[in-house]
Amino acid sequence: MTDEIVKSSNITFTVNLDKENLPVNIQWQADDADFEGKQEAKAVILSIWDGLQQNALRIDLWTKDMNVEEMNHLLFQTFATLADTFERATDNKEVAEEIRDFVHVLGHKLNVFGPDHKH
Repeated sequence: MTDEIVKSSNITFTVNLDKENLPVNIQWQADDADFEGKQEAKAVILSIWDGLQQNALRIDLWTKDMNVEEMNHLLFQTFATLADTFERATDNKEVAEEIRDFVHVLGHKLNVFGPDHKH
């Protein structure tokens, strides 16, 4: 028995490049978003699982005006949410907690915590 498709939804990225093919700006929109039109973004990290080849495909883009501090926050927050995704997908709380521990150490190394942060 196959699942009946009851809806389709699109997510679109528009990347404007300079003459060296570096992103100048990135915009995105989604059919199911709670806003109309395109939204600006400074970076996109997209991971796609190819089930046939059994490997991950990636698209990592960031605009020329994204600074290092913003990149630090992006990577920290991405890793943090991946721990939650992994736990929901696998129900493996032990490994998810190990990912969170790593993310906490990473956060300190990247200086993404505010002054009130307690270890």
